[in-house]
Amino acid sequence: MPLDLTGDPADLTAALVDIPSVSRAEAPLADLVEAALRAQTDGFEVVRSGNAVLARTRLGRDRRVLLAGHLDTVPIADNVPSRRTEGPHGELLHGCGTVDMKSGDAVFLHLAATVAEPRHDLTLIFYDCEEIAAEFNGLGRIERELPDWLAADVAILGEPSDGYIEAGCQGTVRVRLTATGVRSHSARSWLGKNAIHALAPVLSRLADYSAREVEVDGCTYREGMSAVRVAGGVAGNVVPDAAELDVNFRFAPDRSLAAAVEHVQSVFDGLGMDVTVTDGAPGARPGLTAPAAAELVAAAGGARAKYGWTDVSRFAARGIPAVNYGPGDPNLAHTRGEHVPVSQIHQVTDVLRRYLTGRPVDNR
Repeated sequence: MPLDLTGDPADLTAALVDIPSVSRAEAPLADLVEAALRAQTDGFEVVRSGNAVLARTRLGRDRRVLLAGHLDTVPIADNVPSRRTEGPHGELLHGCGTVDMKSGDAVFLHLAATVAEPRHDLTLIFYDCEEIAAEFNGLGRIERELPDWLAADVAILGEPSDGYIEAGCQGTVRVRLTATGVRSHSARSWLGKNAIHALAPVLSRLADYSAREVEVDGCTYREGMSAVRVAGGVAGNVVPDAAELDVNFRFAPDRSLAAAVEHVQSVFDGLGMDVTVTDGAPGARPGLTAPAAAELVAAAGGARAKYGWTDVSRFAARGIPAVNYGPGDPNLAHTRGEHVPVSQIHQVTDVLRRYLTGRPVDNR
C-alpha cells in the first residue's frame, strides 16, 4: 500500500513502523519511500542508491538544509505492527522504530511533501544499516560514493531527542588492556600469578576517575570512562595466565580523537600493560554559531548537548554544523516497549515547518 506523505505525520509513522525494516532488509521500505517521494513531492530530484533514497531541490536559495534519517531498525521484539494507547498526557504510538527513528523519518517525508515554498534548498537522505557495524552504515557509503549529496549549510538528523535540539555529539574510544600471569592449579595458587587479579589496579583507577565537564558552544558535555567487558580464565581449577579488560571513553567534542586516545593511555600509565585501541570515532562540535544553525535553535527554543555518538559526527568532520532533532525518548530506543507521544511528532513537525518556511505555525 502506498505511503501517504501529506496526511498526519503520526499516521505516516505508524505506516512506516508496520513495514519491517531490520538492518539489511530495508529494500521494501526503501521502495515505498522512493515511490512516495517521486509521486507526492514537487521540485525534488530523487535518486536511489542501494537501499538509500536521496532527494534534493535546486531552487537557488542562499542556504541548504539537509534532513537525514535511517530506515532500519534493530530486530523486532514482538512489537510490530504498531498500536496506539492513551497515556496520561495524550495518545501514544507503540512499535519497533517509533522512537529510533521512523517518527523522525515520517516528519521529514511529510515536510518534503507539504512545504510548498521553503526558504532554504532541501536535501533529504533516508539510508540503511545504521543500527549495525559502522562499516555497513549507508550514510558512510554515501559519504564515500556520493559526497556531493552531503553538501549543506546545516544538517539535521532525526535521531530521537525527546523533542529537544541535541547539538553535536560525544566522541568514543574503546581500548583493551591485557594482563599476563603464570598458570597453575588453583589448589596450589601460590605457584602461579593470577592475570585476573592483575587487573585490579586498572579497576581502581577507573573507580577513582573524575569525569570532566566542559562547555562547547554553549552546550555542557560530561565525559565518562567505564569498564565495559572483562575476560579471562580457562577452567574452574586453573589460575589464569591471561586476562583482558575493555574500557570505553566517551569524550567531549573539544578533544580530537588522537587527544582522547592519549588521555586514556595517560590514565593507565605506569601499570605495565598493553593498551590497544580497538575502536574510535571523533565527536562533533555543535557549531551553533553558524547562521543556519542559530536560526534552527531559535525556532526550537534552545539546545542541549548530545550524550552518545551519532552520524552528526560525519557532517562535523566536513565542517557542516549538525544537530540531532526528532520525536521520542532516546531511553526507549531498542526496547520492547518502544513508544512515542503523538503530540511530540506534531511538535517536531511544527518547529521544523516554522524553520523551513520562516512563518509561524500554530502548535497542536
